[in-house]
Amino acid sequence: MVRFKNRWLLLEFVDTSTANVSAAKGPPNTQSLDGSLIYNALRDSIVTNFGDTGWGAVGMSLTVKYFSPTTNLCIIRVARDHHRIAWGAVTLLASIHDVRVIPRVIHVSGTIKHAQLSAIAHNRELIARVRSKRKNAGKHSVTTHMMTISHEVLVRSRLCRI
Repeated sequence: MVRFKNRWLLLEFVDTSTANVSAAKGPPNTQSLDGSLIYNALRDSIVTNFGDTGWGAVGMSLTVKYFSPTTNLCIIRVARDHHRIAWGAVTLLASIHDVRVIPRVIHVSGTIKHAQLSAIAHNRELIARVRSKRKNAGKHSVTTHMMTISHEVLVRSRLCRI
């Protein structure tokens, strides 16, 4: 009996429309995303950037196991031998279903349990940052703080790409 070895990628999709906090008109665009839209965008990115050979290597094992529109976190499973192709396709992703996003790979693990623990740690860190800013800022709403944190992540990710 042969066991299939997988890699689990924990991703965060930073919505670029929340970067401008003063122009917030309602809920973020990522609320309309779901697992099938993310899967289709990943498939298109792999075919565009790595061709049919890349899709043939990754296609059978690629699945979107979890996506939360509230936190914009996503867990993707892919075969261990070809996880770098999926990681590259995620990095080259610019939009999902006409929603401009910046994907960020937070953690890569061998088990879904460690991906989940990393997601919980990431959310705790984010909540702690929001609480500390709220405590220091006074009576601003939590959504405003979440948008400013998204903006900070966006700025940091742009600085890392330079």
